[in-house]
Amino acid sequence: MSTVLQPQAPVRRSARDRRAEKRRLRRMDALSGRLAELYAIRALLQDAAVIVSAGWVQGAWFTVADAGRTRTVTAYDLSVAETRPVIGACLVGAVVQSAGGPREVGTQLVQRSLDLLWHSMREDPRRPVRWCPGPRVRMMHVLELTYWNDAPQRTADEVSALLRDAARTADLQATRCRDERAVLARA
Repeated sequence: MSTVLQPQAPVRRSARDRRAEKRRLRRMDALSGRLAELYAIRALLQDAAVIVSAGWVQGAWFTVADAGRTRTVTAYDLSVAETRPVIGACLVGAVVQSAGGPREVGTQLVQRSLDLLWHSMREDPRRPVRWCPGPRVRMMHVLELTYWNDAPQRTADEVSALLRDAARTADLQATRCRDERAVLARA
């Protein structure tokens, strides 16, 4: 017995439906990219917590080993942290160091990690993160993180706890992305 399949005419969808499908697929792609980025941010924040636990700094970004002594490194001499072993870091410095050091400070991974860190410090972790604030707003957020780190009553345990909280916030944001992606996949 043989079966002959008759070709079926393709279903022609309206232009509106095709545009809606393209938007849905673009959004799913964006959510997949965000999930990958959140995974990287979470790992970076966990590494930063380890750096702070090993050696926490106030009033500078880093401490480095320099010819048998410890030297503090501020924003004005960051190049020293590129050539010497980092043995301690402040909150922001730990994020930068866990991304690969001062040369990575301007990367999207570091900037978005700092956005998420500030968000977990000041906002409800379940609310969406404002990922791309303007340059001045982002600078104010980094200054606020720095002032928080440098407060006289602050402890290394509190700084490590904030970094761990931020990693949990990354998990919450990832759950939001997965939930939205699941809704779009059913559409």
